[in-house]
Parts: sequence; structure tokens; C-alpha cells
Amino acid sequence: MKQVQLAIIGGGPAGLSAAIAARKTGGGDIPLIERGRGLGGILNQCIPAGFGLHTFGRGLTRPEYAGEYGRQFRERNNPCLAGSIVVDPSPDRVLTVTGRETGLVQIRAQAVILAMGCRERPRGALNIPGTRPAGIYSAGAAQRLVNVEGLMPGRDVVILGSGDIGLIMARRMTLEGARVHAVAEVMPYSGGLKRNIVQCLEDFDIPLYLSTTVVDIHGRERLEAVTLAQVDGSRRPIPGTERRIPCDTLLLSVGLLPENELSREAGVQMDSVTGGPVVSDDLSTSLPGVFACGNVLHVHDLVDFVSQEAAKAGENAAHYILSGQGETATVRLEGKNGVRYTVPQQLDPHHMADSVTVRFRVGQPYQKAALCVYTDGKLLRRVPKRILTPGEMEQFTLRRGGLPGGGRDGTIQIRGGGGERKYRRGGVSAAPQGGALRGRRGGGCRPPLTRQHRLEAMPTPGRSAFTRSAPSPAPSGCWAARCRWCRCGRRGRYPRRRCWRWPVRCTTPPSPLRCRPVRWSLPTCAAPAWLWWPQKTSAKR
Repeated sequence: MKQVQLAIIGGGPAGLSAAIAARKTGGGDIPLIERGRGLGGILNQCIPAGFGLHTFGRGLTRPEYAGEYGRQFRERNNPCLAGSIVVDPSPDRVLTVTGRETGLVQIRAQAVILAMGCRERPRGALNIPGTRPAGIYSAGAAQRLVNVEGLMPGRDVVILGSGDIGLIMARRMTLEGARVHAVAEVMPYSGGLKRNIVQCLEDFDIPLYLSTTVVDIHGRERLEAVTLAQVDGSRRPIPGTERRIPCDTLLLSVGLLPENELSREAGVQMDSVTGGPVVSDDLSTSLPGVFACGNVLHVHDLVDFVSQEAAKAGENAAHYILSGQGETATVRLEGKNGVRYTVPQQLDPHHMADSVTVRFRVGQPYQKAALCVYTDGKLLRRVPKRILTPGEMEQFTLRRGGLPGGGRDGTIQIRGGGGERKYRRGGVSAAPQGGALRGRRGGGCRPPLTRQHRLEAMPTPGRSAFTRSAPSPAPSGCWAARCRWCRCGRRGRYPRRRCWRWPVRCTTPPSPLRCRPVRWSLPTCAAPAWLWWPQKTSAKR
């Protein structure tokens, strides 16, 4: 039996980041066990760029992101058992590893990090009626066929599910010459990031059908068509809304599941909502010396967050090896009133770091709400949010000094919606913090600018900044945009700048000394003319 200090299961972005952080902290022998032929995991088959902005400060494609971490991993001479799998983990951190090159070997580790990632939900979990012809793929399988193998799954495509992988594959298949007829989503909202909806669907005129699902599959040898139907609030098909769409390919993007078979075999306590292990603020599980990070805990939407979380797990595992003592959680953290779950699920105010990042998702879209953190019924923090969607993971930071030492229960809730008073601050509506605040000029909240009014204030080359022809009138009572340089009453919608004449940002309603209340977008501050956005001369009064 081989003795090691730390063993990491999984060679994706979480495993690589954890191995690098553990070696920096002082870990010694740290083998990384990866079942694939190379490092990087799912990143190697993803082409889109824009990753690494939070980690490396520059935009990278996913293969470049994986290559950067692989280079750092190899520079530290960490051993890698590629093409190997763990078949029998035990609660006392003994791993049975088998592979073509390693054979059958047992490894006893002082600490273990679980970083197995996640997998796609298969068709068998959807209970879609119909035959089983060729042409039905998961979105990840189709992505590998196109980006790695150079093969096209089909030419007429329908996508079920609006997850990020499905949205990206809708764009990818269109760029490869296929026709994407529709993207169907059973929920009344999309499950992907807003930027992916805009860049992958709207930019390519691909229709997105909400509250719609596939109710039948046609074809024997090869897929010939699918039948879509609208669903009600209970996700049951509505009779009379069926429509048949001819296609030869159906891509399934119906969610990701944390891959935790090894966690269950080892006896780790699992969370019924996330499908991953229950962890403390140091990312330790219920088993001593066993840590978890990345998509094995819960599905992340950005790989940068996976790397940040895994780096914390690697540092904490190295500290555990050096000190031999783990934390004892005393505060149970849970989500209520719209918050589906929280990660971590437990906190130890006596041994936790100075700050802990709590990540969570909501169960449905919210607007003009506030996130509230309570401990034993006492409000600790209130964070206003303009919009919350299930497709985007939310996070905030808890400070160690703000947690009471004797607390036993902590909850994260969403307050607002329809029961609390709202006020408008810079175009962002939120529940008031620290007491009720009234709207300016009579206590009423002014309506926001519409998209039409915002477009009319955009620059027009060759026009004078002080053109007297005014644009269309703003909404009734809208005074917020009269001064567009010092942003009187517009805090939050545009970048916060300071008027060159007034050294402090305006915090009071417009006055004759600052912004004379004339036409809604007519600049009256004594600023140079080139600083102002010109107005549209063709607009009507």
C-alpha cells in the first residue's frame, strides 16, 4: 500500500487548481488521479473565449485555460495517474486505483480532495415517449463530436433545454452550417446565462420557446421529427398545442448532475438539493480529512469560480495535513424563502477565515428584491439585488467579525417582491437598508427611463452638444436624467463620475444652482460642450 499526504480525484479545473494551491501551501506528495487521457476535463472540448478574466486577468478559451493550469501543475512536478479510476474508496481514506499503466494499487492518504466534476442528465431521466432512433445526443456529446472529432451530428437540429451548453451548441451548430429550428425550455424562464441567450440565440435569430417540451419522437432508424407542446404550471402538456417539427437531430441540454458515486460509497453526508456533499466553510465534508470542491459540490456557471473554490480546498487540505485538526461547525447555514441551497452548509465562527464566500441559487426569477442573512432571527446583512435568476449563481461574503459566537442557526432569505416598500436609487430598485427611505420630490419614486429615451441621448457625430431641438418627452415626472454629467439622481445606472465644477457628487434633487430643471436631457451644468451627449435633431416634442 502506497502512503501519500494528499490524493486528488479528478484532473479537471478543480483538481488542477487544488493541487497547485496545496503544493504552494506546503504539501508534499500529491498524486492526481484522472480517468481521462489528459488533464483539463471538459475544458478541452469547449471553444468559446472569455474565460480566465477573474483568475488570470485576461480572456482565454477553455483549452487555453486548461493549458495554463496544466503548465503550472507540471512545473511543480506533481505526479499524475492519467487513465486511472478509483473503484473502492473507504471512510479511512484508502483508495483502490486501477488503470492500464498503474494496474491495481491501493493508496492511503492523509487527506483526500473530491473533484470529480459533473455529468449531463441522460434521456432516460426525462421519460420522453417515442422510439429510440439514431440522432439523439446530449449537448456535451454533440460538442465533443463537433469540436474534437470533427463530425457533424446532423443538419436539422432541435434543442431541448436552455442550459448554457445547449445555448452554446445552438450557435456552434449554426456556424457549422446546420439549421437550428427551435430551442425548447420546459420552465417559464431560461436556465442559461443572459449573455448566452443574447449572443447564441438572439444574434442568430434562433427561437426560444418557454414552457414547451418534447412530447413525442418520430422515426425508427433515424430521427425524422419531434412533437413540441406547451405545458401548464404543473409541467403537463396542454392538449391542442402540439406541433411537429421535422429534424434529424435532437440535442438534450436538460441539466447537470454532480458526479458523487464515490462520495456515497465512502459514506460522505450528501445534500438532497445540490446532490453534492455537505461541507463546512473550509470545504471539509462529514468525513475527517475529506474535502470537496468544484462541480462535485454544486454546478457552477463560470470556471473561474470553480478554480477559486478549489484553491481554497487545496489550501485547507494542506493546513489539515500540517496541523492534523479540522474544524467543528457550530452554525448551520440554509436557504429559505426562495434560496434553494447554500454552499457551504455549515460555518464555524471560532476557526473560520476572516471572510467566507457563500454561493447559492434561487428557485425562480426575482426582481427588486434583497438578500437577507439572519442568525437566530437577527438580521446580520442585507444586500439589495435588482434581479435574481436561477440560471446565474449568486454569491456574497460573510465576515468573521459579523457572526455571533453563540449562534446555532443561520438562514439566507429573499425579501421584497410585493410585500415590502421599494425605493428607486439610480435605476436599481431594492428593499431599503437600515430603515425606510422615501423617494425624492414628494416621496414618490420616479419611473425609469425607457429604452427609447436612452437611445435618443446617445452621441451623434458632427452635432453640437447644445442643440436646442429636444427629444421626445420623458415619462411623466421623470427628472432623473436632466444632468448627464454629475448624474443627479442617476446613481447606479451609468458609471459614477463627478462633475468637473462640483467636486462632490450631487445627492439632492436638481436645483437652479446645479441642474436647472428644464428639458429632461438638456445639459445645464457649466461643463465644456464636448463633454455632453448631443440630442437628436429629428425627434418630436
